[in-house]
Amino acid sequence: MKALRYLNKYLLKYKYYLIFGILFTVISNLFGIIPAQMVRYAFDLVKETIDLYFLYHRFDTQTQFYGVFASSILLYGLLILVMALLKGVFLFLVRQTLIVMSRHIEYDMKNEIYAHYQTLPLSFYRRNNTGDLMARISEDVSRVRMYVGPAIMYGMNLASLFVMVITYMLSVSGKLTLYVLLPLPILSVSIYFVNTLILRRSEEIQRSLSRLSTFVQEAFSGIRVLKAFVREADSTRNFTVESDVYRQKSLELAFVNALFFPLIMALVGLSTILTVYVGGREVMAGNLSLGNIAEFIMYVYMLTWPVAALGWTTSQVQRAAASQERINEFLETKTDLVSRRNLVRPIQGHIQFQRVRFVYPDSGTVALHDFSGEVRSGESIALLGTTGSGKSTVANLLCRLYDVTAGEITIDGVPIQDYDLVSLRGQIGYVPQDVFLFSDSIRHNIAFGNPDLSEEKMTQAARDADLYENIEHFPEGFNTKLGERGITLSGGQKQRLSIARAIAREPRILILDDCLSAVDTKTENAILNNLKHIMADRTSIIISHRVSSAKLADRILVLDDGHLVEHGTHESLMERNGVYKELYDKQLQTEEV
Repeated sequence: MKALRYLNKYLLKYKYYLIFGILFTVISNLFGIIPAQMVRYAFDLVKETIDLYFLYHRFDTQTQFYGVFASSILLYGLLILVMALLKGVFLFLVRQTLIVMSRHIEYDMKNEIYAHYQTLPLSFYRRNNTGDLMARISEDVSRVRMYVGPAIMYGMNLASLFVMVITYMLSVSGKLTLYVLLPLPILSVSIYFVNTLILRRSEEIQRSLSRLSTFVQEAFSGIRVLKAFVREADSTRNFTVESDVYRQKSLELAFVNALFFPLIMALVGLSTILTVYVGGREVMAGNLSLGNIAEFIMYVYMLTWPVAALGWTTSQVQRAAASQERINEFLETKTDLVSRRNLVRPIQGHIQFQRVRFVYPDSGTVALHDFSGEVRSGESIALLGTTGSGKSTVANLLCRLYDVTAGEITIDGVPIQDYDLVSLRGQIGYVPQDVFLFSDSIRHNIAFGNPDLSEEKMTQAARDADLYENIEHFPEGFNTKLGERGITLSGGQKQRLSIARAIAREPRILILDDCLSAVDTKTENAILNNLKHIMADRTSIIISHRVSSAKLADRILVLDDGHLVEHGTHESLMERNGVYKELYDKQLQTEEV
């Protein structure tokens, strides 16, 4: 229960739902007990009235007795019906309080977890896979909801009913009460073990289904590769193997489920037999009436389901505790990207790297070694280097997706850690190397960083990214819906749309992280020429492994294995006859070929 203490703040927030839910539970159980007592009165009335009825055989008084008897039985029947209706009304109110409370808590928890996820640094997402993140915000929260809703509801129902029924049963006959209750603990323990077995096998089925779904998703996502390599038959065989595992697990669960209700009915039947046998002997001894036996049988059935639910409730509490512990693990993870001064002000874009060293926290890979450099406000520089040289790391550090391991980065002479994160990132236009587009319209993807973007600026951003002509050919223009991750666009179109999204927000610092790798040289030249007026008076960083992308830059910085090996203009670096010239010559030869 230690992990579940976290939920106390939610129970306190919705305390009125909880209080009224408990009150309605008690009232509904009260209306459930009263009919059993009325049945006792009715049985006793029948026994006493029948003796008198036959005593006045063939007398007019017999007819009067029959009328009184019939009207009394009818009255008891109507009262039992009214009690049943009132019990139903209050059961409805119980669910409208406790179950509604659980839905509110589920809603609040999902929002809290999602909001917390967004505060966590990029290193957190490198350590944890997407499936695990999704499981904690969906499956784990659903299990917790079963605790704060049905588990609490059934627990309260059992507690209130047990106190009221057992108290009354003991006042009537302690001996009969003992025999009646004898099978119920066995029932609860049996249900607990059976239910635990059901839950365990259900989880095995869920894991099997998850593997099956992942297999199918990968097969459909990679259908081009699958067909190109003629692996359909192998894929079908592998799918059959996974399906067989799922089928076997399902059959095992069906077998255990088949034991559930027979077990309950057997133990209920045992309680009923004991009630009739022991109660009958008590009636013969003159200690009880026939009405008491009927009453106790109703109490047996009244207690059966709450007691059976005790095992189910215990299992749900255990599952909720395990799930809440997993949720708490992430909620207790705090971001280390905290602003020191929360400085909010317009930036000019003067960037300085002072002996920066960076080690990726999850892998321990050293990405930058003693990197120093300067980008003056309004200047454009190009970061060149082979794959793994540390170019993208510079972009991540500037957007403060990570903090430097050693050294310092300043913008306009202020350490980057002093800026408010939202303010800083809001003034940076970043085009990532791995383009990500949302399953939405082209319009909303371009305006993602600036939802109030005007039609004129949106059109201009598309023109500058050399995408406008493509959009015009789409039947719905800017309102064209993109598929998952922009699958309906080509690689080059996705990159250009990503560029349009970045420049549409008119950032003070523009970072293009190898964003022209999927376009041809002609399109690259068109985009770079369009970006000339955008990059004017704006600090721009062009990251690429292609030398041709650096021709618009005022200066070029060459990285190799995390070290800054060369810097200068295109002409000065060519004269130096170093790493840059070697890259230039290799790519020039490739283009000629």
